[in-house]
Amino acid sequence: MNPFLIFFRLLPVGVYLFLCSCESQVSTGGGPAARFAQAPTDRPGLGTKWGENRNSRVEFTSFRRSEPTRPITTAAIYYNDEQGVRAMVNTIAWQRTWPMLPQRMQSMISVGLKGPAGRFYPGVFIGDRWFVVGQQGRRYVIVVRNKTDLRLEVVLSVDGLDVLDGRKASVRKPGYIMAPRSELKVDGFRQSTESVAAFRFSPVRESYAVEKYHHTQNVGVIGVAVFNEAGTNPLTEREVQKRLNANPFPGRFAAPPQN
Repeated sequence: MNPFLIFFRLLPVGVYLFLCSCESQVSTGGGPAARFAQAPTDRPGLGTKWGENRNSRVEFTSFRRSEPTRPITTAAIYYNDEQGVRAMVNTIAWQRTWPMLPQRMQSMISVGLKGPAGRFYPGVFIGDRWFVVGQQGRRYVIVVRNKTDLRLEVVLSVDGLDVLDGRKASVRKPGYIMAPRSELKVDGFRQSTESVAAFRFSPVRESYAVEKYHHTQNVGVIGVAVFNEAGTNPLTEREVQKRLNANPFPGRFAAPPQN
């Protein structure tokens, strides 16, 4: 028998008795009918959630910045889901490559977002900003490549939060130290010297920024700040001059290879 089936029977003229079998009852509170819960409001697009634990070992080392609070260069990579990115432009030709960063940074480092298989997430320029197209639930890794012959310090943020301590990001905070000509892979918010919480694309309401700090102001951006070591200068006059003198067509005709 259907538990929600309503029965009635005739009583004296004009009187009806209704019986309803229900699992529970809700009080009207002496006022109008109760209002029921509404689904939480959510910003469209993607954020980054606090994912599963991943092994990631680091150790401490010394590094004295040339300028303690002034990075030699900064850059940002933006991200969203495909619907959000398509809403910003009419036509899109996705690219799976290192994004073009400001010229000063481009000569020192490359920064990109890769998936678990090691492929770049597709991206596109919108104005002067590089937008990566993420997928909800997918894990990503921030990959940084040091192109110089010097040690560099790289401070990273995700959704306005520092990737090392999970708090409000600032260039005053310590970062990862990169050896000359090395590559760094950062795959989560650091929990200790042994592990991180994986970066995963998520709905904004499930992002670490919302769950931890209850704000969405900076969701959707990854920040990079680069510091050189005291006593060094990646952008020396000699290096600048070499780049200014670079010739895109150094020869007139093709020559056979030498044996």
